Amino acid sequence: MLIIPPSHEILYLPDPEELLSNLERAGRTCYKSEDRITPGSARKFVATILKSGHHSVIEHAVITVRFICDRGVTHELVRHRLAAYSQESTRYANYSHDRFGREITVIRPLFWAEDSPQYRVWAQAMNQAEAAYLALIDQGARPEQARSVLPNSLKTEIVMTANLREWRHVFSLRCSPAAHPQIREIMFPLLKELHERAPVIFDDLYERFLGSEGGTEGPVVQTEPQQN
Repeated sequence: MLIIPPSHEILYLPDPEELLSNLERAGRTCYKSEDRITPGSARKFVATILKSGHHSVIEHAVITVRFICDRGVTHELVRHRLAAYSQESTRYANYSHDRFGREITVIRPLFWAEDSPQYRVWAQAMNQAEAAYLALIDQGARPEQARSVLPNSLKTEIVMTANLREWRHVFSLRCSPAAHPQIREIMFPLLKELHERAPVIFDDLYERFLGSEGGTEGPVVQTEPQQN
């Protein structure tokens, strides 16, 4: 059994200047103010659009991200609309094959220290799930049948494409202290990277959720006290 942390990779993000320029051209259509476009006007215009709440304008651009996380997190992620998703299938991925190392891969839970009794119980359960899965496959079960014993912690890959307005909505909900810690764990690093690579669009959300931490992922790590 392989235990890994979650991660993300941005697969598609428009050039920052082109992104802002396209949004300005779209937005100025509403006001018929295209004559006011200058080489440096896009950043200020988009910032004004966001501040005014005219967020339909930013639906004209999309970002695509690949997440590696546990399946429990993806059950929350796919509830967001409008977005497109492509996810690793446990019906067709046979983890008993050599290309998967004849093992399952699971996502490390951030809320338990590795020397805690809770983590040891979790790791034991993951090993038992792996053994049951491989035994079922060896007995002739198809992957779509054997997957019945796979845990929520199973590693999965999911590619998500959404427009900028929807990404802002995702961050506003999934970076909140009320969100599940494991979805915050993947959203904080993504928000930080998008703040750096897509100026203006995510500035307010970055300041809201990460500004006080100096742009780190510090708020994500929330371990529970160990029990004696």
